[in-house]
Amino acid sequence: MSTVGIRDVRKSYGQVEVLHGVSIDIGDGEFVALVGPSGCGKSTLLRMVAGLEEISGGEIAIGARVVNDIVPKDRDIAMVFQNYALYPHMNVRDNMGFALRQRRTPRAEIAQRVNEAARILGLEHLLERKPRQLSGGQRQRVAMGRAIVRNPNVFLFDEPLSNLDAKLRVQMRTEIKGLHQQLHTTTIYVTHDQVEAMTMADKIVVMHDGIIEQIGTPLDLYDRPANRFVAQFIGSPSMNVIEGRIEEGRLQGKDISLTLPEHARQRWDGRRVAWGIRPEQLRVRPDGEIEATVEVVEPTGADTLLFVKAGNDPIVVTLHERIDVRPGETVRLAADPGHVHLFDGETGARLTA
Repeated sequence: MSTVGIRDVRKSYGQVEVLHGVSIDIGDGEFVALVGPSGCGKSTLLRMVAGLEEISGGEIAIGARVVNDIVPKDRDIAMVFQNYALYPHMNVRDNMGFALRQRRTPRAEIAQRVNEAARILGLEHLLERKPRQLSGGQRQRVAMGRAIVRNPNVFLFDEPLSNLDAKLRVQMRTEIKGLHQQLHTTTIYVTHDQVEAMTMADKIVVMHDGIIEQIGTPLDLYDRPANRFVAQFIGSPSMNVIEGRIEEGRLQGKDISLTLPEHARQRWDGRRVAWGIRPEQLRVRPDGEIEATVEVVEPTGADTLLFVKAGNDPIVVTLHERIDVRPGETVRLAADPGHVHLFDGETGARLTA
C-alpha cells in the first residue's frame, strides 16, 4: 500500500490545456473516486498516474517516489480497464498470471497468487475457461484478479462497470468495495456515475472542465456542496434549483416567492441567488408555499417521484409514501428552510451563514 500525491498537475495537447493545476492527496489505503461529466479530465488524470499519458507540468508521487519519468511497469500500480483487456486465446488462469510470468516470477508463486485471487473473487471453477465462455461480470472479475495477483501499491480503475447491465453494476460495485475492505490497497476509481462514487468511495473528487470543484467525503459533498455545480452533480435525482433575487427577506423568482433561511433574509438582501433543495426534502402539504402542476408521476416501489412545474421552474419531489395524484393536477409543496441551500447568482459559490 502507498500514498499518492498529485501536485499542481497540468496536461496540454499542443496549445490546449485540459488539466489546469490539479492537486490531490490520497492517503495510504484510501479509496478515492474521481467523478465528473465526460471531458472533465478524470480519465486523463488517471492515465497520468498510471504513466500512460505524459505530464505537462507538476508532479505525481507514489509513496515517497516522484514517478513523472518512471515507466508504467515500474510504478507498482495495477489498472483495471472498462473493456476488460483480456487475452482471448488464454484461459482465466493464464490471463491472471500473465504479468507475473512476464516478470519471471517462480511458477509455484504464480500458482499460489492466482489461486488466492481466484478464491477471493469466486473464480475457482472458471480457471480453465476462455474469456468468450464468461459473462460480462465474470470477465470483470478476471480483470480484477489479474490486478490483485500483482499485489500492487495502488489499484487504478477506469470506469470498470460501464459495460455491465444495471443489476450487475450494483452487484459488482458491492464486490469492489468488499475487495477494498479486505485488501486495504490504495485505490483510485474513475466514474461518471455519482451513485457509484457515493456508495464506494471514502473520498470523492468532483472535476469539471479540468479543475477540481470539491474534495470531500460522500456525505460532505451531499450535505455541504461547495457550489451549484457540485450540488446538482451529486445526488440522484439532482438538486432542485430556482433562480431569483432576495427582496424583503424572501427569494423572488420569475413566477415564485420562497421563504429563505433566517440568516439569509437581511444579510444578502438585493443579491441574485440560486435557491436549492434536495428532492427528498420537499413534502406535499396543503399549506405548502409552492404551488405546482404535476407533469409526470413515477412510482418506483419504495419511493414515488413527482415531476412538477411551479410556473416555469421544473421541480422533482421524492416521496417515501405513496400518493394518489395524476398529471395535470395541482399540488402544494413545503420546503424546510433549514434544508435550503443558497448559491451566488453570478459565481455559483455556496453562500454560508
